[in-house]
Amino acid sequence: MPGPMEGVKVVELGVWIAAPAAGAVLADWGADVVKIEPPGLGDPARLFKSMLGADLPFNPVFENDNRNKRGVVIDLSKPEGCELGLELVDSADVFLSNVRMAGLERMGFDPEALLARNPRLVYGLISGYGIEGPDADRAAYDIGAYWARSGIAAALTQPGGSPPFQRGGMGDHGAGMTLAGAVSAALYQREKSGKGQLVSTSLLRQGIHTLSFDLSLSLRFGLDVQLGERKSMFNPVINNYRDCDGKWFWILGLEGDRHWPPLARATGHPEWIDDPRFCSLAARGRNAVELIAMLDEIFATKTREEWGRIFDAEEDLWWAPVQTASELLSDPQAHAAGGFVEVPDGAATTMLPATPADFAGTPCAQRFMAPEPGAHTGEVLSELGKSEEELAALRAAGVIA
Repeated sequence: MPGPMEGVKVVELGVWIAAPAAGAVLADWGADVVKIEPPGLGDPARLFKSMLGADLPFNPVFENDNRNKRGVVIDLSKPEGCELGLELVDSADVFLSNVRMAGLERMGFDPEALLARNPRLVYGLISGYGIEGPDADRAAYDIGAYWARSGIAAALTQPGGSPPFQRGGMGDHGAGMTLAGAVSAALYQREKSGKGQLVSTSLLRQGIHTLSFDLSLSLRFGLDVQLGERKSMFNPVINNYRDCDGKWFWILGLEGDRHWPPLARATGHPEWIDDPRFCSLAARGRNAVELIAMLDEIFATKTREEWGRIFDAEEDLWWAPVQTASELLSDPQAHAAGGFVEVPDGAATTMLPATPADFAGTPCAQRFMAPEPGAHTGEVLSELGKSEEELAALRAAGVIA
C-alpha cells in the first residue's frame, strides 16, 4: 500500500535540509512531492557531495531527504518560470518552503499570494526565527537558531568548557517532522472546513521545545538547570560508566530507590542496599563521588557484553549501550524497529535511515531514490497540460531543464 498520504499533492520549494526533510516525511507517507529546483546548482544541498571532503560517487545526505520525490527544474526568476511554478501550486494540496519570507514575496510565493490563488492550499513554512519579530527575516541554519540561540548548546557546555557541536541537521530534521505533523493536522481541518491555511514552525521554536524540560523549570523557579557531571551525579543510578575495553554504557535508574537494589546486586555488593552511605536517594547523593568511583572500578573489570548479561538478569535494572554509528548500523533491534529502509535504486536497492513513524493500516512503500536535477520536469509539466512543443520552447528559453 502507498501510505496514508496517497493522493496528496505537494509542491516543495526547499533548500538544504529543513523543508526537504518535511517533504521527505510526506513522501515516505505516500504523498506525491514535486521538488522545484533552480537551473544550475539546484538545491544547494547537492553540494554536500563535495563538502564532505572527497570525490564521492553518491550524495547520501541529499538522497536521505529527497527520496520518493519527483524533481523539476524551473527558473522562477523568469516570468514564464514563475507562472509555471504558480500553476503547480494551483493544483497542489500542500506547499512547503524554508526560503526566507522576503525571497518568497519577491517571487510571489508568499502565503498571502498563494492562498489567494488556491484557498484550499496548506502552506507549510519553516523559518529560522519565526515569521514575526525583529529577526523574522534573519538568515539561519539550525546550528544557529536551533542549537546556539535556543539555549541547547549552552545547556550542554561544561563549566569552563567550549560549546559542543551538534550533528548535521539535528534541528532541521526535528523541525521537518514538526511541519509534517502540522501539515497533516491542517489537511484534516480542511476536510471539515474546505479551507487551507498557513502552518509554520521555526528552528528556534524547535530548539525551545527540545529544551522545554529545562525551560519549564527555569520559568517556574527562575534558575538555569546545571549540566550534570558524571563523577558527581546526585543519582549515581542514572549515569554512564565504562567497561574494561573503554566502551560506555548508561544505567537508567531514574527511580533511584527502585533501581538501586538490583544495581547493588549486579555489581556483587548486595550489602550496599542497606549501607547507611547508600541506602536512600539522599544518602547516595551525599556520597555520590565515593559511590561513582567505586562503581567505576567495578565496571572496569568486565566487558560491556558481560555486564549486559548480568544487568538483564535483574528485572528492574535497565541499561543501554552508548553506541557509535557503526554499532547502531549493526544493531538488530534498530533494524527490527524499522530504523532503516531499502529504497529502490535501479535494479537494486539502497539502504537509508527511515523517517520515524509507521502506519499499520496504510503501510508506506519506498518508491525511488532522490531525482537528478530536472528528472521529472517534462512529466510533471505534461500533467499540467503542456505540449511537447511548449516544453521544447521553454527549454530553449532556459525556463526549464
